[in-house]
Amino acid sequence: MSKKHRTALWLALACLFLFALMHVLQGSSPLRVSAYNTYTLQAMRWRQGETALAGDYPHLELAIYEGKYYVSFPPVPTIPIYLLTYVFGDRVPETPLVQMYALGACLALYYLLARRMAYGKAALWAFLSCFASSLLPLLQNGAVWYQAQVLALLLTVWAMERMDADQPTAGLLLYALAVGCRPFNALYGPVLMLLYLRKHPPAVKAIRRMAPGIALGLVVAAAYAWYNMIRFDNPLEFGHNHLPEFSFQGGVQFSLSHVGNNARTFLWGLPFEYTDTNSLKLKVFGFSLFLANPLLLCLAGWALLSVICRRMTVEKGLVLLGFAAHATLLLCHRTGGGFQYGARYWMDCLPWAFLWMGLERRDDLPRMRKWTEGISLALLVVGLGMAAYGATVVLLPG
Repeated sequence: MSKKHRTALWLALACLFLFALMHVLQGSSPLRVSAYNTYTLQAMRWRQGETALAGDYPHLELAIYEGKYYVSFPPVPTIPIYLLTYVFGDRVPETPLVQMYALGACLALYYLLARRMAYGKAALWAFLSCFASSLLPLLQNGAVWYQAQVLALLLTVWAMERMDADQPTAGLLLYALAVGCRPFNALYGPVLMLLYLRKHPPAVKAIRRMAPGIALGLVVAAAYAWYNMIRFDNPLEFGHNHLPEFSFQGGVQFSLSHVGNNARTFLWGLPFEYTDTNSLKLKVFGFSLFLANPLLLCLAGWALLSVICRRMTVEKGLVLLGFAAHATLLLCHRTGGGFQYGARYWMDCLPWAFLWMGLERRDDLPRMRKWTEGISLALLVVGLGMAAYGATVVLLPG
């Protein structure tokens, strides 16, 4: 086994140890079936040839359309669950599956970074970049939201790694599947393709190389549209607009009116608040995305440093533009993520920082690399401690 793969094996073992440690600290079991097993319910209905659920489950976020109850999330996370139902029936243990998604994302990032730095350093950066964030607290419960987010992360990072390896067909197919987990991940596609064009001139040749992947992506998009049509008579509607809170209770899912409150919470909100007894406790409905995900704080710092040192490039500008668009859309959402540690929705933005790391060259900012690396790693180590603490404090009930 090569040193590169041996290092990947050690990284995988470190991830598994972290997952086990978090279960010990929580007193939880990885084999517990989540009460929020929406995808399992959908998979069992698929096996019966149905798209609607058998009835209402009041504790779940279900879309109601023409008197029937539907899963209000895109369908891709149901596919692996569907296969597992033939082994576990309706008792699929979702938590280990979510953890395997996270492990895969970490390894994909490692292989991306290992093309740019020493293997040990790549493993360290991959481990901290993934788990010193809002991702870690999602991995001890296989709830529907967590499955969608972590599988989307895996598919997005894997797509990035394949595009970087000059395998655009696989990369664009993985990207299309990621959109079927988290629709806003569609923002990564144009940036990935533009980065590929700039890395592999001439443009005509690069477009030809991407053409099969684009075609496969369009087939996947057509499948989403078909599935939406047979459920909601609308190719663009996957269910959220038919949730009671938005369809007839007067709520607005996306609006500029949400930006002010979300900015106060998710841009500069502090992680702790005072209780009635004047003691501090961790906020359970979110705080600053930069504190919950210090890699995004690093991204902001790296961008500022690139501007100051005149190292900003078109590629880096594309990444920053994508991140800004993604964050703006999330700020327009009504809740920003609900009951959570930190900023759960903003975990979806981590791949923008991964992309930036993939753009760095060995000779970039040579006189400042050591201290910028040191500060960034220190922030991530603190972030890992905070995320581990948050995972033991903010527990999804049920």
